[in-house]
Amino acid sequence: MAAAPQYDESSVKVLKGLEPVKHRPGMYTRTEHPLHIVQEVIDNAADEALAGYAKSIEVVVYQDGSIGVADDGRGIPVGIHPEMGVPTVEVVFTQLHAGGKFNKKDGGAYSFSGGLHGVGVSVTNALSTRLEVRVKRDGAEHALAFGDGFVIEPLAVVKEVGKKNTGTTVRCWPDAKYFDSPAIPMGELAHILRSKAVLLPGITVTLITEKKDGSRDTQSWTYPDGLTGYLNEQLSGADLIVPLFRGERYITEANESFSSGEGAAWVITWTEEGGIARESYVNLIPTPSGGTHETGLRDGVFNAIKNFIDLHNLLPKGVKLLPEDLFARASFVLSAKVLDPQFQGQTKERLSSRDALRLVSTQVRDPFELWLNEHLDYGKKLAELAIRQAQSRMKAAKTVIKKKTSGVAVLPGKLTDCTSEDVSRRELFLVEGDSAGGSAKQGRDKDFQAILPLRGKVLNSWEVDAGELFGNNEIHDIAVAIGVDPHKPDSAIDLSGLRYGRILIMSDADVDGSHIQVLLLTLFCRHFPQLVKHGHIHIAQPPLYRIDVPGSGKSKPPRKFYALDDGELEAVLDKLRLEKVREGSWGISRFKGLGEMNAEQLFETTMNPDTRRTLQIDFDAAEDDTRRIMTMLMGKGEASSRRAWLEENGNLAEGDI
Repeated sequence: MAAAPQYDESSVKVLKGLEPVKHRPGMYTRTEHPLHIVQEVIDNAADEALAGYAKSIEVVVYQDGSIGVADDGRGIPVGIHPEMGVPTVEVVFTQLHAGGKFNKKDGGAYSFSGGLHGVGVSVTNALSTRLEVRVKRDGAEHALAFGDGFVIEPLAVVKEVGKKNTGTTVRCWPDAKYFDSPAIPMGELAHILRSKAVLLPGITVTLITEKKDGSRDTQSWTYPDGLTGYLNEQLSGADLIVPLFRGERYITEANESFSSGEGAAWVITWTEEGGIARESYVNLIPTPSGGTHETGLRDGVFNAIKNFIDLHNLLPKGVKLLPEDLFARASFVLSAKVLDPQFQGQTKERLSSRDALRLVSTQVRDPFELWLNEHLDYGKKLAELAIRQAQSRMKAAKTVIKKKTSGVAVLPGKLTDCTSEDVSRRELFLVEGDSAGGSAKQGRDKDFQAILPLRGKVLNSWEVDAGELFGNNEIHDIAVAIGVDPHKPDSAIDLSGLRYGRILIMSDADVDGSHIQVLLLTLFCRHFPQLVKHGHIHIAQPPLYRIDVPGSGKSKPPRKFYALDDGELEAVLDKLRLEKVREGSWGISRFKGLGEMNAEQLFETTMNPDTRRTLQIDFDAAEDDTRRIMTMLMGKGEASSRRAWLEENGNLAEGDI
């Protein structure tokens, strides 16, 4: 028998500096290719332009695989950092959670920027074999070089330059061992750079590609018309139902909800057929997965159209309009400015700031409603489009239901069902316990949200035969409620009986809740893999904290904020300090479970599609590696393997004490 691995003081690893990035690069950036670490440098240059200090950005792709990014901004500070005792430019590239974007007070260096987590260019440095920085500032050009994240050529002045000649140039050689492919997708890079030009009217963005013969290809973008010119280009040749509607509104004076400068610029139109173009950005950061700012645009536009339809009495009897009826044929470009943006993950693909929904909605609705009433023909065309889509949707939903009515099993008695007949809209919440189930039933939208409370923990079904599953009451009820039988990954299962477009696991944000999540995910991944494959399984993310802010006179009523985790809590507190709210005057509550929230709070934070956070589950049950890992984690005879895995990876866990 092999000796047990040694477990003593030396077994506890502390990752310093940039070591965490090298150890788990996927936690900090996308690892399919090096584009995202280059994008971090591009975003810094764009932030200089957004702040009004840079007029041009140039990106060079060299033959040796390196990439250079240059701007004519202020240049990264080169003086000694007051806390670290080394040049500030060195701190920026070698320390996680360091940067000029954390100082938002009194305008800060970057009042509005995409940088949030402070792991941007330091990650670029950590995952590059070499990185060179050149800074022109204070009449001199300074040079600094790193190798594998460490300084190999200390900061030094290389030549004198004019006082007005300023800027930063960064050239990096991405380390291929951290990426699936070392090649940067040039089409995607060009798209990112062009979008920067779109969002920064008047800024020139250039992409230079070095060829094998030493010659260079050059592409350059400038959009004096900004968003309008870009969307026109994207929809070239399309038959527009209405002309492009462009707007731009920002908060001029800080109030109890938003800070001065927050707001959005947008351009939107509709087409009868063909492709649609939709892009959104937050502080110049692309958000390909959308988020609350896109939901705000949809909400503002839909409410304006709805008010127009009500005002002119255009809605036929029995037709209920939904936002997707109007947005099915909408194309838009949206650029939001948010003071403290909260994203899902460091890759920033989806905005999750709840305030952004109301911010964008309020800025868009009034000007769009005014535009509709000034252009009655356009308003009526859009109303007809939405009504036609709603009628088509309602007819299709009824047709599907008729196919399903025969032979339906008796639904579980504890299931509180919804009334909508549209399966794509219907949602089932699997809720931990009767207490949270009661709040969920009271707070839900009865039209499309159903509740199934679970009593106790579901059986670990990883090694349970499909024929024995229904011996467990909870699993039986889940299967009957969703209308799909257990199946194998490679089976051609018929999903026409599926009763809900989304199945959401909603459990407490504690250890027990996480355990229930894992058991339910095990059930779906093992016995209902086609539901996972088709994107039907989601995890709801309830907030961990509520922050209550007292009012101060008639102008500022009491407010409440919610935070998903400690990072968001700190961001909320920073915002309050920026507003000069007295330190400590607020109250912070930590939710121990969903049952502690009342119905209104639970709906607002965890169930409302416009403001909730969810994670869509993606799982390839056919992959050998996936099966092996799941067997190690959930198999009954795998205790020794789990122990070894925990000893190796235990340092990554965050204690909930």
